[in-house]
This record gives sequence, C-alpha cells and structure tokens, in this order.
Amino acid sequence: MSGPDPHPELPVDADTDALEIPPRTTRRRLPGQTLHPRPSDRPLHLSAPHVGLVLLGGFFGTASREGLTLAVPGINGLPTTILAVNIVGAFLLGLLLESLLRAGDDAGARRTLRLMLGTGFLGGFTTYSTFAVDAMMLGGGAGWGSGAGPGAGVLLVLATVLVGAAASWAGIALASLLHRREARR
Repeated sequence: MSGPDPHPELPVDADTDALEIPPRTTRRRLPGQTLHPRPSDRPLHLSAPHVGLVLLGGFFGTASREGLTLAVPGINGLPTTILAVNIVGAFLLGLLLESLLRAGDDAGARRTLRLMLGTGFLGGFTTYSTFAVDAMMLGGGAGWGSGAGPGAGVLLVLATVLVGAAASWAGIALASLLHRREARR
C-alpha cells in the first residue's frame, strides 16, 4: 500500500494491533524488566481471557447452528438452512461491527462484545466448511436433491456470496441509520 493511510485512526488489524514483541533472541532485557510482557501488552490472540471469550461465543454459535440444522434440515433435501444461517450471520455481523465502530474505540465492553459475539458466536454460527461440502455434494449430485448437478452447486456458491455480501451491507446500513436516528435525539 502506498501513500498516506486514509484512516489512521483505525487499527490495521484490530485483533493484533497490540504491542509487537520481538523474539526473545533479539530482545535485550533492561534491569528489572522481564522477558514476558504484561498481559495487557500481549496481542489479543495470545491473551487467555480474550481467547476464552471467542471460545465461549463460538461454542454457543456452533451449538445454535447445529440446533437449527437438526430442526430444519432443508427444503426438498437442499441445504437451505445453511444458506439462511450464513446470510443471517453476515447481516448480524455487519450490524454488530458497524454499531460497535460507531459507539467508540475497540476497548472494554465493545471489544468484549466484538470478540464474544462477532468472532466467537457469529464465527461459530456461520460456516464455510459445511457450505463448501454442501456445494460440492450439490454440484456432484451426490446426496442433495434428485436433479442436482454442477449448475446447482455453482448457484449455491453464487447465492451465498452475493446474497451474503448484500446482507452484510444491509446490516452496516441499518446500524448507520440507527446511529443517525439516535444522534438526532
């Protein structure tokens, strides 16, 4: 990327924007300094409490998805439940992240919500692996619908990507609209 950062107020990667720590072999220790950073100085992906939030949210998101797929296995043998889960998840993720962004810095309760609900719950709720297997099975005619063929698998992929992107955009737009309404009050 060349030129100045158009949004310097935003982190490059909110999950890893914490202090970078060089490898132990190149780091010199000052008197009274330990080689291990304080927990608050560690990147989020190395922080046990933050990882725990993602795990907790992911557990409930995955369980929710599994419950839905068991309760509603699909329509005429087609993987419509997974399609719906991924589209609803994209909408909710857009809504959540835009709402948190407009509420302020990614810290404290907002960071907790982002990690537990966004990365954890919605990350576990939505599924790429099941979607990929469903698209392959549908495209190969192995197990989904009686007349399924390669076109059906391609159609599922296109529907998931395009409708999912539109749903994500709709979530962002709704959060923006709600924020503007709240600001007028």
